[in-house]
Amino acid sequence: MTETPGFRPLYQQVRDMFVRRIADRSWPPGEALPSEQALAAELGVSQGTVRKALDSLATENLVERRQGKGTFITEVTPARSLFKFFRIARPGGERLTPTSEEAATKRRRATRPERKALKLAGNEYVVEITRVRHVDGAPAIRETIAVPAKRFAGLDKRPIPNTIYALYQSDYGINVLSANEELRAVAAGPDDAKALGVAARTPLLEITRTAFDIDGRPIEWRRSRCDTRNLVYAVTLR
Repeated sequence: MTETPGFRPLYQQVRDMFVRRIADRSWPPGEALPSEQALAAELGVSQGTVRKALDSLATENLVERRQGKGTFITEVTPARSLFKFFRIARPGGERLTPTSEEAATKRRRATRPERKALKLAGNEYVVEITRVRHVDGAPAIRETIAVPAKRFAGLDKRPIPNTIYALYQSDYGINVLSANEELRAVAAGPDDAKALGVAARTPLLEITRTAFDIDGRPIEWRRSRCDTRNLVYAVTLR
């Protein structure tokens, strides 16, 4: 298929074309891309322009370069998903691997906060996922996740894996590129206390996340309530 860049900085136009191919799965996860020379010939641009576009995608973790092998579409593995998006750690920043109890799922109308975060109309539905995640064998995080039902058809009828972003990519063709998080302290409510094995009113860390796909559209709203008496939220700033 021939595509012609328009009247914007050339490498950005090429980058946008490549993003579209990733989004519509013309280039599926794990696939090796044609060489820079072949892509440049196809688009009628310089090899340097293609390289700059691919460098931009690599910075966004949409592609990965493998020395001596080429450039590949990034595949969301459970380990990669945890490394990028799971920030609960031991004091000192040691990364942890959580496990999940069996999740409960249902399809329902979106609440007002979900409609605002996911940019949904007043009558739209979400698939709600609720689960408890364990760290070192003890319940540590109670999660409520909402995704647009129209983009995740049937999600309420299937098992939910521990690392759900890999499922979004493999089964729905949706890549989570970025997320905004807000943190605040809350008191454990009755459901939190029961799920996490703490007393009512115990201080918890609440993390509210809105996740976005490669087109910048919100595709997930998540609220995590965390027992951080022996854990921390760890971030490296550069």
